[in-house]
Amino acid sequence: MTIPFNKPHLTGKEAHYMYQAVYNGKLSGNGEFTKRCQQFFEERYGFRKCLLTTSGTDALEMCAMLCDLQAGDEVIVPSYTFVSTALAFLREGAKVVFADSMQRNPNLDAETLESLITPRTRVIVPVHYAGVACDMDAIMSVAEKHNLLVVEDAAQAIDSYYISRKSKVESRKPLGGIGHLAAFSFHETKNITAGGEGGLLVVNDERFVRRAEIIWEKGTNRAEFFRGEVNKYGWVDTGSSFLPAEINAAFLWAQLENLDEIQTKRKQLWNRYYELLKPLADKGFFSLPDIPDYASNNAHMFYLVLPNLEKRTALIRHLKENDVLAVFHYLSLHSSAYYVNKHDGRELPNCDRYADTLVRFPMYFDLTLEDVNYVCSIIKEC
Repeated sequence: MTIPFNKPHLTGKEAHYMYQAVYNGKLSGNGEFTKRCQQFFEERYGFRKCLLTTSGTDALEMCAMLCDLQAGDEVIVPSYTFVSTALAFLREGAKVVFADSMQRNPNLDAETLESLITPRTRVIVPVHYAGVACDMDAIMSVAEKHNLLVVEDAAQAIDSYYISRKSKVESRKPLGGIGHLAAFSFHETKNITAGGEGGLLVVNDERFVRRAEIIWEKGTNRAEFFRGEVNKYGWVDTGSSFLPAEINAAFLWAQLENLDEIQTKRKQLWNRYYELLKPLADKGFFSLPDIPDYASNNAHMFYLVLPNLEKRTALIRHLKENDVLAVFHYLSLHSSAYYVNKHDGRELPNCDRYADTLVRFPMYFDLTLEDVNYVCSIIKEC
């Protein structure tokens, strides 16, 4: 039997809650389950305001709209990321300035960040790759110095933390709760899902709370009307149909109820991969995932970095021949067919290296420790 790359986990309550949502008679969203999910994130992680969206891409697009960008404004985005990170800001007329990854892991290199800032820079968008935190103290320091907004792309970072040592007392800050705005994804490949697609906008800056609700409700102040704060509602701003259906929120609620169990199992699997593959990494066959001392690990993915493209291709092929589906990840956005002629020509060697050498392995709740043992045995064989 083939071990797939991903398999969405079902807790057993999804259909039950979706049935409830249907018979509550409120299908279009912002009903009981939507409110439960939003409250969960606000209470568990201390986020100022949370709004469910139809996807992580939509959450990013809301972030971009809230930044109120003008034509020619610049937004710094890592090149090694999914296209949605850049596309959300391009739609608002911004110029995307691509940043290189770190040598030690695929996250944005905060040490080179300041060299990318110009008088037109407005936003920095750190992406917490694999749910591992970027160096947020450094990024926020640069942002404060230059009066910039920070939008965290936390698509992969549910239940992951940044360990700040800025003050004498160490503090753990949930990813998505540090920047002015943040976006999460509940796509079926993430730790939890809203039924295949889903996302969450997080607003940490009070300035953006009211407008976020308006954009969320298609540019109307309908949310205020339903709370009794205005006696009628109308079209007051730009916006779109970002609010997901209530059945998606119901599906997500079943997952959130079991978040701790899901996370515990995923971390067991991740640790088994690491334990079994470390001897080969110590011999120089590949590099293991890097978790800096300022980051926690939410076990979103397990990956290896191979020495070159040829060895990665051979490994993926050998795994497939033995019924294990492993995949490479992003291609660098700065060299994509769409953006290559718009890029300023700077070389981004670490992004290109990860594009050629990083490989991801099966990681999902229903994977067993025996499955991980088998995958690792095939890697050793190769």
